[in-house]
Amino acid sequence: MVNLLRFLRHPIDVGLGISREDMASAKQNQTLEAGQRAPDFKLQELSGGQWTLKELLPGGPVLLTFFKVSCPTCQLTLPYLERIYKSLADGRARMFAISQDDAEATREFHKEFGITMPTLLDSARQNYPASNAYGLTNVPSMFLIERDGTISWSLVGFSKKDIEKLGGILGVNSFRPGENVPEWKGG
Repeated sequence: MVNLLRFLRHPIDVGLGISREDMASAKQNQTLEAGQRAPDFKLQELSGGQWTLKELLPGGPVLLTFFKVSCPTCQLTLPYLERIYKSLADGRARMFAISQDDAEATREFHKEFGITMPTLLDSARQNYPASNAYGLTNVPSMFLIERDGTISWSLVGFSKKDIEKLGGILGVNSFRPGENVPEWKGG
């Protein structure tokens, strides 16, 4: 969902017409979806080193999850994705979280929520290059990218049904039987 308020020139424009230029800009900033090509990126890993998407893809499908440590929906979602990550030790797919926060805050988040999956840092100092390339408007935003660079599945926010679908695609259980999981939570 695009937040059109950020495209308004003046507060009094709320509820009034939005220029064609602003609408075109909003359209260009839509989150990427299944069937589209995933843009390459070069990001620092929390534990050191750098990765590009091009370097990750030969290892099989890659699930990228963009998040922010202060986001309640991210705090709900990442522990479930961590379970999937631990179930993929056989190499069926690779998972990387992409934090929109600094290294210190991200490490604290990992400790608090038990996250061990590799995490890349999308730097605010560089105006969030990966987040912008993927057209993010909300977090969490997830993308399953096939070896050829095509996005085969995407989700913004949290949807139990869609996370179960992801688990099915990857051949793992997303949730425990009888677990009380909300059906949906927006990002």
